[in-house]
Amino acid sequence: MTATATTGAGRIAAAFANSGKRAALMPYLMGGFPDMEASKAIGLAYADGGADLVELGVPFSDPLADGPVIFAAGTAALRAGATTAGVLGVCEALAARIPVVIAAAGASGLIVPDLPLEEAPPLLAACDAAGVALVPLVAPTTPDERLRAIGERARGFLYTVSVTGTTGERKALSETFATTVERARANTDVPVALGFGIATPEHAAQAAAAGADGVIVGSRLVRAAAEGEDVRAVVEGLAGALR
Repeated sequence: MTATATTGAGRIAAAFANSGKRAALMPYLMGGFPDMEASKAIGLAYADGGADLVELGVPFSDPLADGPVIFAAGTAALRAGATTAGVLGVCEALAARIPVVIAAAGASGLIVPDLPLEEAPPLLAACDAAGVALVPLVAPTTPDERLRAIGERARGFLYTVSVTGTTGERKALSETFATTVERARANTDVPVALGFGIATPEHAAQAAAAGADGVIVGSRLVRAAAEGEDVRAVVEGLAGALR
């Protein structure tokens, strides 16, 4: 499938190609946390700090892959009244500045973490028709044959999970993350973005050195927002490590 610049896949491809970094930087934003207006401001701070794309999460009461930091943020957002419609409003506010990949609906790309390969075709067709990139996930445990099948259908980028387990900050990247990146790159034509466990500029630099086309940082930035840190400064540090 050839993506034009006007489609979600085209915007995502352009963001990877034109990042000016060794790997594009994609911070995660929990929509509606700590509230709707604050989450918009955080997303714009990401863009100002050097992010190339944003992964926007829709809070859910029973998430599949979220570790404690992102789970707590989602729970707080729901208690504050966050809705899917409200999060799409955050998306609209950010999309003029930066491609947004949202974890439940709309925008440049769509991530559905618990969507099996076998059940993906109807949603893939609907996303293609709407010009939205359906971004699949692969893990270190994904068998080669299945990895090839997922990689062939990937739109936008291939979300490559660095470890088995949930999201969360880790002191060091997994010993096998470079092999996981290599396997993913060998089985798809779209960019490979590494996520789960990346928390520091050093981690980001290691991911880029291993061949990742993109770096996704979630829990570190959600924690920064929760603790009142300057999220723009955190993003600037991560972006600087990728230049």
